[in-house]
Order: sequence, then C-alpha cells, then structure tokens
Amino acid sequence: MEIQQINDIKRGHFEALEDGKEAGKMTYTWAGDSKFIIDHTEVDEEFSGKGVGKKLLMATVDYARNNNLKIIPLCPFAKSVFDKTEEIRDVLFS
Repeated sequence: MEIQQINDIKRGHFEALEDGKEAGKMTYTWAGDSKFIIDHTEVDEEFSGKGVGKKLLMATVDYARNNNLKIIPLCPFAKSVFDKTEEIRDVLFS
C-alpha cells in the first residue's frame, strides 16, 4: 500500500492507494505555520478492517515529526488512536 501526501497553503490530505485505487484518505487543515488539524478520515468499504486508517495516521505522525509540526486531532478516529497509542503523542498540540 502506498501513502501519498497532497498539500497546499490552507489544507491537504494523505491518501492510501492499493493497485491504483484509493483505499482511504485523511484530510487536514493548517492552523498556522507549526500545526494542523486532522478533520476527517475515510476508508473505502472494500478496505475496511485492513488498518488503512492507522497507516494514514502513522504517515501523518511521521510527517509532523519530520517537519517539527504539531497535530490537533478533531477527527474522532484520529483522536481515538492518539488516546490509545502513547508513543505518538509527542506530536500532539497541547
């Protein structure tokens, strides 16, 4: 599975592709220069239960770490993963 990032000045998203088909997408909105808000995660029904959402979130966490950014997880899925996974909380905006 390939994860791609599309980013512009105000918003962006990470998308998971499997054999050229979009398996899922995680969207975000910039909240200044050093933080962004994860606002939505969706996974295609065909890929449900295959960990696509978590792969998207981990790619987002890697992006935040590599660029000294913080994340505000307003999306219920992203928030639940942050609540359950202590080792990724270093990128949370507090």
